[in-house]
Amino acid sequence: MAEETYPINLWINEERLEKLQQAGLSSMCKEVLAGLKVLAVPNTAAQRDKVLKMFPMAKFDTATTKSIELLPKAVKDKIFDLVVQKKSLNIMDDFLKS
Repeated sequence: MAEETYPINLWINEERLEKLQQAGLSSMCKEVLAGLKVLAVPNTAAQRDKVLKMFPMAKFDTATTKSIELLPKAVKDKIFDLVVQKKSLNIMDDFLKS
């Protein structure tokens, strides 16, 4: 059985979508709401715990989305930039080291 993942959901605007298309990752987006797209960056339980420890204002939504919420915009921007740079969604180890 695959390990459960806990995503950080990044909202994708036109500018970000263009960057994802250039990186060949635009198919990874999910349309969630009236044309709004989201990119779900997976985290293991250990990565989730590290993120929540590093950013005390962040919360883990146990009730509905099982996702990491309320991260500062700069943090989400850095995660997005790493996704584009590495052309992969599996970047959280790199993010946590930086």
